[in-house]
Amino acid sequence: MELPGFAVAVWMFVCLYASVVGYPNGKVREACTSMVPCHGGSPQLSPQHTITVNGTEFKPGDNIEVHLSGPDFEGFFIQARDAEHLDSPAVGSFVLADRRRSQLLTCGRTKNSAVSHTSKAKKKDIKVYWIAPEDAPKHVQFLATVVKKYRIFWVKIPGPIVSQPDVLSPTPPLHATSEAMSTSHPVSYISKPFSASGCGITKFCIRNPTNCDPGSASCFFLSFQQEGSSVFIEMSGPSEGYLAFAFSQDQWMGGDDAYLCVNVDHHIHVSPARLKERSHPLLDSENALEDVSWRLADGLLQCSFRRGIRLPAYKGRFNLDTSYYIFLADGEASEGGLIYKHHRQPLITNGLYNVTGLPQDIGGSRAPRLIKAHGALMFVAWITTVSIGVIVARFFKPVWSHSFLFGRELWFQVHRMLMLTTVMLSSISFVLPFVYRGGWSQQAGFHPYLGCAVMALTIFQPLMAGFRPSRHAPRRQMFNWFHWSTGTTARILAVVTMFLGMDLPALDLPDPWDTYAMIGFVAWHVGTDVLLEIHSYCLVCKAVEVIEDDRVQILQSLTSAEAEGRLFKQIVLTIYVCGNIVFLVAFLIAINQV
Repeated sequence: MELPGFAVAVWMFVCLYASVVGYPNGKVREACTSMVPCHGGSPQLSPQHTITVNGTEFKPGDNIEVHLSGPDFEGFFIQARDAEHLDSPAVGSFVLADRRRSQLLTCGRTKNSAVSHTSKAKKKDIKVYWIAPEDAPKHVQFLATVVKKYRIFWVKIPGPIVSQPDVLSPTPPLHATSEAMSTSHPVSYISKPFSASGCGITKFCIRNPTNCDPGSASCFFLSFQQEGSSVFIEMSGPSEGYLAFAFSQDQWMGGDDAYLCVNVDHHIHVSPARLKERSHPLLDSENALEDVSWRLADGLLQCSFRRGIRLPAYKGRFNLDTSYYIFLADGEASEGGLIYKHHRQPLITNGLYNVTGLPQDIGGSRAPRLIKAHGALMFVAWITTVSIGVIVARFFKPVWSHSFLFGRELWFQVHRMLMLTTVMLSSISFVLPFVYRGGWSQQAGFHPYLGCAVMALTIFQPLMAGFRPSRHAPRRQMFNWFHWSTGTTARILAVVTMFLGMDLPALDLPDPWDTYAMIGFVAWHVGTDVLLEIHSYCLVCKAVEVIEDDRVQILQSLTSAEAEGRLFKQIVLTIYVCGNIVFLVAFLIAINQV
């Protein structure tokens, strides 16, 4: 009975291994349509390898020698396709010249319609023979994908076109491969930073921070300007790796129409892509972009291009006369053009927008609203309500012992009200990240674990208080100790949890301001606590008189001594509450701006 489970485990391992390490054995049938290797990187621009043939004409049944050559490479993938419809399936079949270095693959319904490598061994050239089918199109073009190293590869390198006799030369296709487009469409260079002068007037703009100058070193800028049946797009920001934006029908990555400007060896590669869930973007082999320009200077990456409002011939490209959420992200890229996951949350518009509609000048947010609400509620609970509640219970029993509210001492009612508010705010805030994520987050480090511990202690405190012994009961001292230690532990863990949460990608408050502000709050609270402790000690010293026989005579009750410091404590409490509100407002403003 153990064998099926073991077989499933082996099968899963093989699948995962293939997806991680690529296909060193050349079994690349998954790439039959796109011809893109499953390596997760971005294709290189200018091809270093060439395809040659021994003739330019063919008849059904003829053999044509196809030769791929260039600098050392590890892998390759060769197909022949209809030159007028390069998205169509492979045509014809191949015969091998060297079975040790090449192998035949079946793409679609055509047997032996592609050739690939058999191992990662380095090679400089490959020779195969293509057999023209009976139903061959009038014009056939050979395409090759070449892998130099795992992360360095070229996709759909265009080869020569061969035609049947007495057929005119083919009309250039409406679209070609990404490499063909990048070489056939001239790339120009931008001479200066973009301008925001037309934002909200003639073009739709997104700026972060709001109303920033695109020429500044901290401004992320994205603009759309409709020009007839096309849209001219500008994007810039402080990045030396890549900038990317995407149109999405929701506020989650997946199924989106994306565009990347990637720094590849100090040249910007502009390419459309598709986002499939939360995985690496899939570069589109069909580039629908025109008038591509770029600039890389003064720490700013700039790129611009034009695309049609509607692109029915390009799969996965959205119509730009519809409203979408718009994402804007940045991150690092390797020297070979491999892009890495953005280290912070992408900028997302707060609503659906039509970039070809009424021109607007808007901002966006790098933190989802539910996460903002989570942080704001936690700051309210643990910077204001719980801190003030602890100070009141610790130092204001004697001050407010003769004041009553709803039949109980004023200090107790204030303390209970603040602590129950803390429990309520923490409970609401605790649920919000789970609602946003749809479950547990595996990318938040220790923050969710500590948050769960804080929430458990927060719930335990009022439950324990419900079983509080009477004031003079023998177990009252034990209760007081447990009540204090549980509350203190919860407050310490809450501060640590907030420290960790402030730098998470979903709510990345400005560095190092957030750390200094939280340290300032802790110092403010501890300083107030120490000041009131010293004040209480001084009152006790005044109330005690040492007489000649070394006996201690209490001249005043401690309660009366504490009452003498009522004015001082009330002043300190007022200043403390005002200080907490200042810290709270500062954090709330920071949350609102991310």
